[in-house]
Amino acid sequence: MFERQQKILEAAVRVIARSGVRGLRVEKIAAEAGISTSLIYYHFINRAGLLRKTLEFVSDRAAGYTEEAAAGAGDSRAELELLLFGELQDTQAVRENSTAWGELRASAVFTPELREPLAESTRIWVAEVADVIRGVHGAEVKAEDAAERLTSLVEGLSERWLSGSMGLDRARDLLRGAIALELDGLGA
Repeated sequence: MFERQQKILEAAVRVIARSGVRGLRVEKIAAEAGISTSLIYYHFINRAGLLRKTLEFVSDRAAGYTEEAAAGAGDSRAELELLLFGELQDTQAVRENSTAWGELRASAVFTPELREPLAESTRIWVAEVADVIRGVHGAEVKAEDAAERLTSLVEGLSERWLSGSMGLDRARDLLRGAIALELDGLGA
């Protein structure tokens, strides 16, 4: 990815996190990135192209910081916890990324061209979590179902934490309990 494209996508994430997708204007992103609007259109063709690429960028960035968080795990169970807890870090990058993800997910209801890229990003995340779950219990378990439940829970907990309706410690406690229930249930 070109440096300017990355700068534009970083600006798009910040604008979406602050104003939502409905408030997204190419002019706002251009001002945030310190570039001209024509440069955005040059790289992304139109607003829909910019949204699709921003969704990919958000997904890739999340994969980066969650994998980094899980890198030091000693076993598969710890790796699973760290991977999922990577989305509940109180950092600016995670806050912006998670807020933008939630906005893009909500906008997919009204923006059909976002649905398939969003579904693909979600499938990838669920598959990664399922692979780690298999590392705990072996290939024969129904890891995809557990991964789907856990990633859905992380999204919901993140939304509640970011909106201020739940504290971060409470969100982490609930996630820790859900991980234990899922893994214990698969091992039964």
